[in-house]
Amino acid sequence: MKLIVALLVFGIIVIFHEFGHFIVAKKNGIVVEEFAVGMGPKLFGVRRGETEYTLRLLPLGGACMMLGEDTAEEVIPGSFNSKSVWARMAVVAAGPVFNFIMAFVCAVIIIGMNGYISGEILQVEDGSPAMEAGLEAGDIITKADRTSVHTFSDFRMHIALNQGRKCTITYIRDGEKYQTTVTPEMTDDGVYRIGIVGGVQEKPKFGGLLISSFYEVKSNIDLVIKSLEMMIQGQVSRSDVAGPVGMFQVIGDSYESAAKYGLRSVILTIADMILLLSANLGVMNLLPIPALDGGRLVFLIVEALRGKPVPRDKEGVVHMIGFVILMGIMVLVMFNDFARIFGF
Repeated sequence: MKLIVALLVFGIIVIFHEFGHFIVAKKNGIVVEEFAVGMGPKLFGVRRGETEYTLRLLPLGGACMMLGEDTAEEVIPGSFNSKSVWARMAVVAAGPVFNFIMAFVCAVIIIGMNGYISGEILQVEDGSPAMEAGLEAGDIITKADRTSVHTFSDFRMHIALNQGRKCTITYIRDGEKYQTTVTPEMTDDGVYRIGIVGGVQEKPKFGGLLISSFYEVKSNIDLVIKSLEMMIQGQVSRSDVAGPVGMFQVIGDSYESAAKYGLRSVILTIADMILLLSANLGVMNLLPIPALDGGRLVFLIVEALRGKPVPRDKEGVVHMIGFVILMGIMVLVMFNDFARIFGF
C-alpha cells in the first residue's frame, strides 16, 4: 500500500504538470503528439484524436510531446515552432504554473480542514535565548530577519534553516512594534530553537482561507529556494538530500503513520506531501537549466528580445547536453538514496 500511495502522489503531480503544458498547447492550436506519464519504454498507449496517451515504465516524470517542438521546422500548421514566441512561452511556463496551482489547492484543503498556527507566542521557556532577548507570551512575531512571518511554522522553519545564526525578530506587543535579536541554541536532537511555544490555532473564513493558502504556498516555495542556496553553499550533507527513491520512502512512511489515525489524517498528510513536492517541482522546472522548462524559457526570452530565434539546431544541442547532465545527476542522487536506505 505504501508503494501505491507514493506512486499515486508522484502520478498526480506529474500529470497535473504535463496537463498544464497540454491544455495551453491545445488552446494555442498546437498538435500534441503524445501525453506520457512516466519515462522509458512504453507499457501501453491509447490514441484519441491526434494525441496518444501513454504509460511508461519508470514513474519518475512525464512528457507532453508537441509537433515540431525539437526540430528546425516552423511552417507545418499546428507545430510548436509555428506559433508566436508569446504563445510558446505560455505553453512552456504552464507546467510550473499548474504545479503552483495544485500546491495552492492542497493548501486550501489543509487550512480549510485544520486551520493554521499563528505567530503568537504562547509560552517562553525559563533561561531560554527568547527570554534573554525579552520576548514574552502574547507577543506576535511578524518578521524574522527579512522574512515575513504569517504562521508559526514560517518562524520555526526560518530558525531551523538559519543554522544558529543571530536572528532579528520583529514582534507586536500591545499594538506596538518592537525588535530584538536572539541567537538560537541547538537542542540534543540537532534542531535549533530559541525556547518559545506557539501559537494560536486559527480557522479563517473564505477570504482569509485564500490569503492564508497563498502564504502557505509562498512559504513552501521559499523553503525550496533556501534549500537550493544551502546546497550551493555546501551547507547540506549527503544525508539531507533525497531523490525519487528517498521521496517514495518518505511518502510511504508518512502515509503509514497517518493511517493509524484515520482517513482525515491520511488526507491531510497526502495533501501536505503534494503541496511540498508540487511547489518543489514548480521551482525546479523554472531554473534556467537546459532541458528544463526554465532553460527553454531563457531561449524564448532571448528570441523575444532579438526578434528572431536562436538557431534551432544549436538550441537542441544545448538541451541535449543539459538532459544528459540531468540524467547523470539523477543517477547519482538515486545511488545516494539506495546508499542511505541500505547503509552502504
